[in-house]
Amino acid sequence: MVNTNRTILITGVTRGLGRALAERFVEAGHHVVGCGRSRQQIDELRNRWQDDHDFDAVDVASAAQVDRWAKRVIATTGAPNLLINNAAIINANKPLWKVSSADFSNVIDVNIKGVANVIRAFVPAMIDRGRGVIVNLSSGWGRSTSPEVAPYCTTKWAVEGLTRALSQELPDGLATVALNPGTIDTDMLQSCFGAAASIHQSPEKWSRTAAPFLLKLGPGDNGKALTAP
Repeated sequence: MVNTNRTILITGVTRGLGRALAERFVEAGHHVVGCGRSRQQIDELRNRWQDDHDFDAVDVASAAQVDRWAKRVIATTGAPNLLINNAAIINANKPLWKVSSADFSNVIDVNIKGVANVIRAFVPAMIDRGRGVIVNLSSGWGRSTSPEVAPYCTTKWAVEGLTRALSQELPDGLATVALNPGTIDTDMLQSCFGAAASIHQSPEKWSRTAAPFLLKLGPGDNGKALTAP
């Protein structure tokens, strides 16, 4: 990857794909700004990378928390060049009629409202600067469906539609894409597939091709529904 000293913002940075991407971008010399819900894991990232990068405990489902975070980040660092909406949760495997209202709402709040909260907080500054790319993590289950993960499928189909509509609203110079990362051996996949998840590639391996792919995205990709290589 070419070191262009970009500011890259990643939600859900403490584990899985977000953590792996942060590793790659740090290695390449970029400035990483990230958030996660676990204060302990955020502290671990802070201790590892000291003051060179910026990590904060934020629940993206809370508009107030995201707004406070964005105001601080924009004031100290400026608008991100690349914004990756990665934070997401999945329901426990159950038929839809057995998923409680609270569990359904939790998935909606993080996976849809969380994406909208981050866009609302950061994209105006990106528009003011006149450039930037917003990547909203979708899923194979945002373009297909499977049993017992209906709430998760619902949210990822919503991310696809949200991204397409947003692409029609952005001014020239900016872009947004919906990205299906593929099937990766994450905690989330393990919750669905159990031990069978291990046949798929690790987040670390995935990130070595995904990170440079993301860095190449630009205005010409606006509105595309992409799949990571």
